Amino acid sequence: MSQVKKIGVFTSGGDAPGMNAAIRAVVRSGLYYNLEVAGIRRGYEGMISGDIFDMDRKSVGNIIQRGGTILKTARSDQFRTPEGRKTAYDNLKAHNIDALVAIGGDGTFTGANIFSQEYDIPVLGLPGTIDNDLAGTDFTIGYDTAINTVIDAVDKIRDTAESHDRLFIVEVMGRDCGLIALRTGIAAGAEAILIPETKTDVDALFAHLEHARKDKSSKIIMVAESGEAGNAFDIGRQVKERFPQYDTRISILGHIQRGGRPSCMDRVLASRVGVAAVEGLIGGRKNEMVGIVNNEIAYTPFEKAIKHNVEINEKFLKIVEILAI
Repeated sequence: MSQVKKIGVFTSGGDAPGMNAAIRAVVRSGLYYNLEVAGIRRGYEGMISGDIFDMDRKSVGNIIQRGGTILKTARSDQFRTPEGRKTAYDNLKAHNIDALVAIGGDGTFTGANIFSQEYDIPVLGLPGTIDNDLAGTDFTIGYDTAINTVIDAVDKIRDTAESHDRLFIVEVMGRDCGLIALRTGIAAGAEAILIPETKTDVDALFAHLEHARKDKSSKIIMVAESGEAGNAFDIGRQVKERFPQYDTRISILGHIQRGGRPSCMDRVLASRVGVAAVEGLIGGRKNEMVGIVNNEIAYTPFEKAIKHNVEINEKFLKIVEILAI
């Protein structure tokens, strides 16, 4: 058993719906186990500047339903330096913090892993990213809300596409991971899905459009940002040149995917891993991400969690092909 007495909690990297639910779970479970809990604003940057404050149960009242993060988030170039990390550690010690819960993605966990090894401070991570690209958990906090936000937007786009017989190319987030595009493309009935995990064959896309049913009043192509064939504007330009008869439009969903009230699934996921993180620190765990695999809590070393080795299910791609006829 560890001798943890005070936990610091922070969010870092891109925000994700459900982060507030995770903060709430960490604070209240810490208090439940008679630990002190401190909030660190703006991630590693706040750790370096000393923006640290004590939290109680009221600090996290009425936040479980809110998107974003009450602790704010930021990226920190200073924390990449030994001097920055030394300042961060000194500030933690000044506030008697002897363990950390980091809520974020691969960049957050990479920094936490280095920091924990340098200063022997136990850190557990909660998977907060809409991309669902961390190994060691079936789903990440924010992913379910993000894909439902995309579906809601694409359903609305489909309405206007049908009204005007248009082809819409919809770009979603996922520079390195196409899971958002893949799942939402299936759910939205997209004619084609372009993701970074598979080689983008523009000729195959053209062939599909060439032989597509002429009586379909709308067509949706889902694109993960910055894929091999380029972004939605690059692909849209090529489609317009090849098929001038199509009324082709581009829609970039952008940061609306990060916002909004977290779904029930994200709130429950965040609550479960938040409690498990506190219990893990009490039990002496460190340098691990807390996730859920097959509906059970799982602890994965940081170096394994950040490898982005989440494989795309080939059956999903086949489903797209079958259902697009």
